[in-house]
Amino acid sequence: MITQHEARSVAILGSTGSIGTNTLDVISRHPERFNVFAISGYRNISLLASQARQHRPRFIVVPDADSERRLVSELDGLAVEVLVGEQALVEIAEHPEVDVVMAAIVGSAGLRSSIAAAGAGKRLLLANKESLVVAGHLLMDAARAAGAVLLPIDSEHNAIFQCLPATLPHQGVQSVLLTASGGPLRSLSLSELEAVTPAQAIAHPNWSMGQKISVDSASLMNKGLELIEACWLFDLKPSDIEVVIHPQSVIHSMVRYRDGSVLAQMGAPDMRTPIAYGLAWPERIDSGSAHLAFDQSLQLTFDKPDRVRFPCLRLAEEAMAQGGTMPAVLNATNEVSVQSFLNACIGFTDIAHINERIMERMGSEAVESVEQLMEIDQQARALAVQAIAEQG
Repeated sequence: MITQHEARSVAILGSTGSIGTNTLDVISRHPERFNVFAISGYRNISLLASQARQHRPRFIVVPDADSERRLVSELDGLAVEVLVGEQALVEIAEHPEVDVVMAAIVGSAGLRSSIAAAGAGKRLLLANKESLVVAGHLLMDAARAAGAVLLPIDSEHNAIFQCLPATLPHQGVQSVLLTASGGPLRSLSLSELEAVTPAQAIAHPNWSMGQKISVDSASLMNKGLELIEACWLFDLKPSDIEVVIHPQSVIHSMVRYRDGSVLAQMGAPDMRTPIAYGLAWPERIDSGSAHLAFDQSLQLTFDKPDRVRFPCLRLAEEAMAQGGTMPAVLNATNEVSVQSFLNACIGFTDIAHINERIMERMGSEAVESVEQLMEIDQQARALAVQAIAEQG
């Protein structure tokens, strides 16, 4: 049993999002194992202040001076140091007293701090998919060079990690089966998809997620981005990965072996399960998640994804196959097109059209640095904004 003396110090970058709040919930169940060293947030300053009062971190990181003023006012004299800006996130990720970094900042804003944590040899719990989609080569190189422990928190990648051999990761493996719920729109025809509203797209039947990731789930872009992540995490090619539609979200992913075996990781659709696994690995601890009830009817169904109705999955496969900066182009363009859809500026099916147009226009370059990737990111966003304006 871990004593208080051995408790791990955790920095939660993105503590006000769903991953961050669930991480704090798991930590609160095990105060003898973990303490909260630092938290960070973006817009939800009131929640950030509430988290600080409950968990008493030493540091809080906010994006700008206005957020700092608002937070300090809400903290009302609480003994905590407030830091500002992206460089502060990097400094927390590298801090010598931090054992574990939960990288849960949404979007490319979490890229530098994720790479910093890997480069500092931390246990990096990776929930920021852009870190691998945009800069997989740089992140994995940094982790290997520093001896960092990189544990995926996305339920699918966490499941694959659990199902792979512990000693020789590819021993006997034929393929990886990446499951997808299919989202709320999986049964709609192409003509029906053209009329989908933002409210329909974000109404995920199984998971409680933010608007952007919910739209990505509905378009299967989220599964495409996860495919790119899986390639980096497990040293795979896109052809090594089978995407399977599994509407119940009970099987989180599987590994197919050459002898005919398929190992699956199952559980309730609750992000606290992979979070607890990442925090305590190689041990297992209570996550607070409900257990599957096998004495009740448990129906599991599977289907193939339709890449004609949902072309974003195909685009992600093509981006990873091209390599270089192309995944970064796709990620940036998709963020712009999804936000435009949420703002009712374009239709649901336009998301894929805009993404494909910018991919074709920009092409791919060899990855050299984070600075180069950030420049590519900005170029892709600008072109996407221009394409959407021309379309509208």
